[in-house]
Amino acid sequence: MSENWKQELLGLTLTSGEAMPSDIEIAQQAKMMRIADVARDKLGISDEYLEPYGHYKAKVSLPYLETLKNRPNGKLILVTAINPTPAGEGKTTTTVGLGDALNYLGKKAIICLREPSLGPVFGVKGGAAGGGYAQIVPMEDINLHFTGDFNAIALANNLLAALIDNHIFHGNTLGIDSRRIQWKRVVDMNDRALRHITNGLGGPGNGYPREDGFDIVVASEVMAIFCLATSLDDLKERLSNIVVAYTRDLKPIFAKDLNAHGAMTVLLKDALAPNLVQTLENNPAFVHGGPFANIAHGCNSVIATQAALKLADYVVTEAGFGADLGAEKFIDIKCRKSGLRPSAAVIVVTVRAMKYHGNAELTELTKENLVALEKGLVNLERHVENITKVYQIPCVVSINQFLSDTPAEIDLIKKRMESLGVKVVIASHWAHGGKGAKDLAEEVIKLCDTPSQMQFVYDESDSLWDKINHIAKKVYRASEVTADSKIRAQIQDLQEKGYGNYPVCVAKTQSSFSTDAKLRGAPNNHVINIREVRLAAGAQFIVMVCGDIMTMPGLPKIPSADKIDLIDGKVVGLF
Repeated sequence: MSENWKQELLGLTLTSGEAMPSDIEIAQQAKMMRIADVARDKLGISDEYLEPYGHYKAKVSLPYLETLKNRPNGKLILVTAINPTPAGEGKTTTTVGLGDALNYLGKKAIICLREPSLGPVFGVKGGAAGGGYAQIVPMEDINLHFTGDFNAIALANNLLAALIDNHIFHGNTLGIDSRRIQWKRVVDMNDRALRHITNGLGGPGNGYPREDGFDIVVASEVMAIFCLATSLDDLKERLSNIVVAYTRDLKPIFAKDLNAHGAMTVLLKDALAPNLVQTLENNPAFVHGGPFANIAHGCNSVIATQAALKLADYVVTEAGFGADLGAEKFIDIKCRKSGLRPSAAVIVVTVRAMKYHGNAELTELTKENLVALEKGLVNLERHVENITKVYQIPCVVSINQFLSDTPAEIDLIKKRMESLGVKVVIASHWAHGGKGAKDLAEEVIKLCDTPSQMQFVYDESDSLWDKINHIAKKVYRASEVTADSKIRAQIQDLQEKGYGNYPVCVAKTQSSFSTDAKLRGAPNNHVINIREVRLAAGAQFIVMVCGDIMTMPGLPKIPSADKIDLIDGKVVGLF
């Protein structure tokens, strides 16, 4: 890929030796408003309802949110994308740019995003605060410790883990089978060495030795619960229902059996209030919660989204990764449980990503290649079909345009989308902020005024086996779902024990419709194999792990941490 991609995107000609500003440099030059002023001037929230974390970020108090319940809801807009590629698409950037564009047009709009995980920030993906001139700020804070929500979630998770081992150490009156402990510890960092560990070594004073492991914080059920809870009472109830282990006769042990849920709620009580920040254009943004979409449901908190809908006419939110993975969970889990209904959807794409899905090499993506583009467009077409025909949500395709995109390539995408009855809009918010997404915003407003009736992929009354089959065949276009006899027995057991009404949360690679990350485009008639089933009784969904997806990622050979530093009091290398 060209090293000058930012220059290409901006469409600028730089003098010799002049460097493009990085995302963090743009963010550090931002003229931020004090967050109390953003809350008061843009949302009508007075200081007394804010819990400030410095001058530029604050939590909006839960008691204030209770006063909003009788207000009408604004329109909810879902931003999703094609299957992600190394070429990049810009989903978060589009979410921010669209929010700014709606405000630029005189509409009252709020964006709702997830909090970034430190694993990707210091790993390979980088931050999750947008990019260019479509960012949320303070960018460094958001991408690092922010308001401490993830630390609170990790502590609540690990408190429960400590209480399990402590109970066993002090006599194990509940009869926990240490071979059947389901609950793992977590850390907010990619650390492959912690995937499989042995704890309790060093003699009797240190507990009973057993196999254990760590997940990343964003894969924790506590994170999922945190993002689906509607109140502190709901949070506490969900935490109490976490299944942590089983006895030798397979009786489930719940967090409430250990009296853990009260203390866990105490650790999370401040974190549950949504975080308010701003865009580069001083428009309000809620950034709260952050489950991975390839592991969990991949949406920001229900509390933040519901609050935004009461405070604005338009709310722009994103679901993790593509419309096959993130959007399906957004609809079948978040919307089903919360009553939220999107009025319109945006599918984000780049020309170069489409050529990559057409098997073009990364180094060749800046060259016109209509053959590869036409071949790769099947990926976009399938996502459009899923949004418009399976989920039945009106949508628009947004192209993040690069200077290397040719008129012929743009025309080809437009013609293919026209055949599906979907409009294509070119957006340049990365380079020009809200103004660059004006056309996109106008199209979204039109779509929001179009009557729509969102549909779920499956009915709540369907069996768990039927639910995973509906997802696999309708959304992924798989020919069948397979599982060995042990996994099938687990699914049937969960069905018989009263969990059959729960949604299914598919954990699989985000890079393909299949479970093989290397299969680009839109593979058909592939097989979805379930290798593991997990009960998330607190979050109230069943996780079905497919393929070789991991809940504790590793760092690449040269992680992003290699370039991150503090020089003269300024953070550098954070992108």
